[in-house]
Amino acid sequence: MACEAWQGKLDAYLDGELEPAEAAALSSHIRGCGACAADALERVQIKRSVAAAGKRYAPSPKLRARVRLSVAKPRREIVWQWKVVAVPAVLALMVVLAVSLYTGRESARRQRVYSELADLHIAALASSTPVDVVSTDRHTVKPWFEGKIPFSFNLPELQGSPFTLLGGRVTYLAQTPGAHLIYQLRKHEISVFIFQDREAATVSLPPGAAHALSFNSESWTQDGLRYFVVGDISADDIHELSRLLRSAG
Repeated sequence: MACEAWQGKLDAYLDGELEPAEAAALSSHIRGCGACAADALERVQIKRSVAAAGKRYAPSPKLRARVRLSVAKPRREIVWQWKVVAVPAVLALMVVLAVSLYTGRESARRQRVYSELADLHIAALASSTPVDVVSTDRHTVKPWFEGKIPFSFNLPELQGSPFTLLGGRVTYLAQTPGAHLIYQLRKHEISVFIFQDREAATVSLPPGAAHALSFNSESWTQDGLRYFVVGDISADDIHELSRLLRSAG
């Protein structure tokens, strides 16, 4: 009966449309229910496949040029006096529109990145094997990535902290390989993603805290790497784990 109640809310959960308390309850249910975990994982994979297909087809510059020519209107004579008044206003409007368009595109790109990371986090929680290297020892987890990703990174010493390292796996963001580490805090799993900060998906992405699909996140760059911490815990806990990772770097 409980599963039937949650099944109707999985899509809203994956799209970040549930209230925080309800999202946290469903996240806890997924971790303990194999059927709902498998269903959530299947839906995440469908979402990622649709997103990838949407990026695969884009109009060529030649097609864009033909469309512009087909909808172009013939020029009309404009009196010189009107130009004096209108041109500055038009230029100002173009600047405002250009800034708004750029800001909108950057915001959309940022949201896409964090949504994809949230999907990866959910997929890991729903998977029967969330990590490929299982260990609480950073000296075991870090060497495991050698030869599997094109960079190296450091991990913090967690003694005396409330966080526990569970292991890691190789992951991909926009077809770029990176490290996906899983930490635990009070029975909550937290994902830490590490990528090179020179790929299109992460370069120029603003650092700082974020919120996507009911998850708190924090991101920063360090030594040419881009770090993302994602989890259904408080922003303060996310920040504390981020602080530990920065100190290791």
